[in-house]
Amino acid sequence: MKKINLDSVSTALAQTPKEDTVLTIAIHSRPLQRVGNTFESIWIIDNQTTHVPLRKTFEFDIHHRFGTVLNGYEDFFGLYAPSNIRIGFAYTPINNLMLSAGFTKYNLLWDFSAKYALLKEKGPKPFPVSVTYYGNIAVDTRSKENFVNSTDRLSFFNQIMVSKKLSRDFSAQASINLSHMNAVEGYVNEEGDVEGKMKNDHLSFSVLGRYKISDAFAFIGNYDQPITQHPTNNPNPNISLGVELATPLHAFQVFMGNYQNIIPQYNNFYNQNNYKDGAFLIGFNITRLLDVQEEDLGDMMFKRKNK
Repeated sequence: MKKINLDSVSTALAQTPKEDTVLTIAIHSRPLQRVGNTFESIWIIDNQTTHVPLRKTFEFDIHHRFGTVLNGYEDFFGLYAPSNIRIGFAYTPINNLMLSAGFTKYNLLWDFSAKYALLKEKGPKPFPVSVTYYGNIAVDTRSKENFVNSTDRLSFFNQIMVSKKLSRDFSAQASINLSHMNAVEGYVNEEGDVEGKMKNDHLSFSVLGRYKISDAFAFIGNYDQPITQHPTNNPNPNISLGVELATPLHAFQVFMGNYQNIIPQYNNFYNQNNYKDGAFLIGFNITRLLDVQEEDLGDMMFKRKNK
């Protein structure tokens, strides 16, 4: 009987790795998308982070906010209450620049945004902090009966973020935010003049953080504070706490907070959920990255494994 050389068999197997292994190697052949960054997602709960994915990265986002828990068991603590949902897409065409668009259930809002990393903690020229600009324009696409002028549909948001990875596990960020609504609700005063119940511009600041307890699992938190004082209907602050499960190409966050509008200028302008009254709601964010430099979408969709 011919003797089999087990060393030769092992060498042959090592030279023909499984298809899943080859795919994993291909995806990770350039620097990992998330691991080691100040943040591993472009979102922490309701706010953008300074993180911009690598060039030629496509992103798909789902944001879901349930109703508040105030009605208790009647709507199962908000899970069966009217919810808000956003579906978004983003692409990084060049280094440090991300472009995105999305559609939100409330007010049938379309949003279009740009995000640019001005300074980065990691890279050829590292800085002590990361600094990123984010801006968007949102269009309310409800029927024209809801508006006096077509420009009343528009709103804008601008944000400058500064973040720092303070230790291996803890990252923090602060930002200053400017929201603008082209139209606000008005009233007629005693002199017969029309005045706005709120100002058109609203200034706020946000702080957020993430503490990792493993390579994939982290605690996350977010606080948003209004600065501008309006004649009426002043918005309430937002406090959010949750957890994040992140891999190089996926991120899942589940949390409780006060914001339900998802689009940042609407959250900052119109939040009437008061944390002092216990007006919290459950929300989650799901993110999937597609590294189009290393992954072939056609192969992912149509190629079959040989079994």
